Amino acid sequence: MKNIPLIKIEPPGPKALKIIEEDKKYLMQSFVRYYPLVVAEAKGAIIKDVDGNEYIDFNSGIAVMSVGHCHPKVVEAIKRQAEKFLHYSLTDFYYEEPVKLAKKLVKITPGSFDKKVFFCNSGAESIEGALKVARGYFKGSRPYVLAYIGSFHGRTLGALSLTSSKPVQRKYFSPLIPCVEHVPYPYCYRCPWKQTFPNCDYWCVDFIEEWYFNKYISPEEVAAIVFEPISGEGGYIVPPPEYWKRIRKLCDKYGILMIDDEVQAGMGRTGKWFAIEHWNTTPDIICVAKAIASGLPLGAIIGKKEIMSLPKGSHATTFGGNPVACAAANAVIEVMEEENLLERAEKLGEKTLKFFNDLKEECKIIGDVRGKGLMIGIELVKDPSTKEPAKAELQEILTNCFKKGVLAIGAGISTLRLAPPLTIPEDLLERGLEIIAEILKKYK
Repeated sequence: MKNIPLIKIEPPGPKALKIIEEDKKYLMQSFVRYYPLVVAEAKGAIIKDVDGNEYIDFNSGIAVMSVGHCHPKVVEAIKRQAEKFLHYSLTDFYYEEPVKLAKKLVKITPGSFDKKVFFCNSGAESIEGALKVARGYFKGSRPYVLAYIGSFHGRTLGALSLTSSKPVQRKYFSPLIPCVEHVPYPYCYRCPWKQTFPNCDYWCVDFIEEWYFNKYISPEEVAAIVFEPISGEGGYIVPPPEYWKRIRKLCDKYGILMIDDEVQAGMGRTGKWFAIEHWNTTPDIICVAKAIASGLPLGAIIGKKEIMSLPKGSHATTFGGNPVACAAANAVIEVMEEENLLERAEKLGEKTLKFFNDLKEECKIIGDVRGKGLMIGIELVKDPSTKEPAKAELQEILTNCFKKGVLAIGAGISTLRLAPPLTIPEDLLERGLEIIAEILKKYK
């Protein structure tokens, strides 16, 4: 096999330890690091640390580097634009790159209706903007928004009001924005009502109408439901086949907007441009970020023309639609198309799912295997019959993967999250899977 990683010394090495020590001294430590990786270089699907160790990247910088690290076409686009101009505030003036990008996004997003785009800097900002768009569209007559238990939409106060992935994310920050209510996510492996699919007959959809709309919140006061088509931080949870179609029908019944958070699942990760396409459902608004610009800060809100209608001066951002970030994003879409990465994600995803489903037969720690494309979750349990989460074991497994040359991270309570670059060479993918399997087999 070519380009297989080389662990020269057990990480973290001396150079890494020095940087980590200074990081702790000078940076606010409000974030969680899975293991002590200190990156020096990245190319394709290989990461090199400051001590010369090389790793297979199975998380793409948290699902960002879908076309691989430093793709030549993206780097060239960044260089070309950087030599022209770096910034001139799209909020107040005009330039070409965001217009070109908006045209491409309108073309690839689901829905045959006319659309408009708003550019921002991150996933959280795209969610914040979508909330304003929805409330503004109804001119304040519909103050309520529904979100899902276990969801993650960002950590700014508006996005945090929707987020309910872990208590630590919300602790200390109340009061959050009012009129946000949460409903259970369609998590069939751990159904909140202890039912079994398909015998449940999608009770998780009927519950919203029967218990929220009939007893608690008037649906005529609900502006939108904000959702991840595949739950990201919640555990890479894939809803059952008809779920989003039924939610679309419920929303249409009451005139509620569907705001689709594709920040982690979008831009080709699941084998479709947007994950919601797997359910043949068209949302009213789509939020994207992460993989859109291959590591540069950029987010976007794409929605129906009549909904994207906030009055002048009501919403803006200094850096949104930055010309360098938009140039990178234009190149990302071209690479995705030229290299057929949607088809590749689907093919490699099917191979990876089969690998872990086969492995599940001999590894009791594997409770559930799920995913679409190269967005795959392996839920780990102490016992398949009790489904007790293997939380401590997950962290141990991630650390051991790191020491063996594979960079993977977790999601939910005890899910091994796999999201390698869509460009990962097949031999590297196979080697990474072998390393993970070797580690999981120790937990028989």
